[in-house]
Amino acid sequence: MTLAEKLAKNLRARRGELTQEVYARKLGVSRATLTRLENGAQNTTLKTLNQITKNLRCEVGDLFN
Repeated sequence: MTLAEKLAKNLRARRGELTQEVYARKLGVSRATLTRLENGAQNTTLKTLNQITKNLRCEVGDLFN
């Protein structure tokens, strides 16, 4: 499994029942960016990854388990 696929799987799992729109706002990214990340279609930047981990209050490694 690639890193993009691991990130996609973990983001979808953490989103739970929230809509992509609501979850994207929580993460501080656009819905389109979240969609691409959840589909493994976009690599993330360190800046975006840092923003996601800050808003989820987790460590980077937590998103790649």
